[in-house]
Amino acid sequence: MKIELCPNCGSDSYIKSGIVNNRQRFKCKKCNYFFSVNKIGKKIDDYYVNKSLQLYLEGLTYREIERILGISHVSIMNWVKKYNIKRPYNSDYHPTYKILNATELGDYFKKTENIKGAGVIVTELGDKFMLIKWERFKE
Repeated sequence: MKIELCPNCGSDSYIKSGIVNNRQRFKCKKCNYFFSVNKIGKKIDDYYVNKSLQLYLEGLTYREIERILGISHVSIMNWVKKYNIKRPYNSDYHPTYKILNATELGDYFKKTENIKGAGVIVTELGDKFMLIKWERFKE
């Protein structure tokens, strides 16, 4: 794999600086940063990053988002820190969860009182569906 730029400062002036764990090591001439060939790792699609941050802002916990999207809660925490996302304080709403099959889901949406005054997200969980509903606290 060919190195083109220093990952620290973006400079194209670097020299070879030994081998570590059978990987060529380089040293940047400008910032004296040591680096090696980048690993080919899996990158999570930006769609899932945006969706997980939206769900976080909606009030879901890291573990709940992990169960819904199948992305590690640690990755979600790192994105929240990286993009400096602050959850707005709003105690008027709270999420409730239900696991339904297809017919139960259809029956649920037929009744208007079930979705009146609430936000709803439906996501697939194998052969069932997870319904997340945000309702106002009843006073």
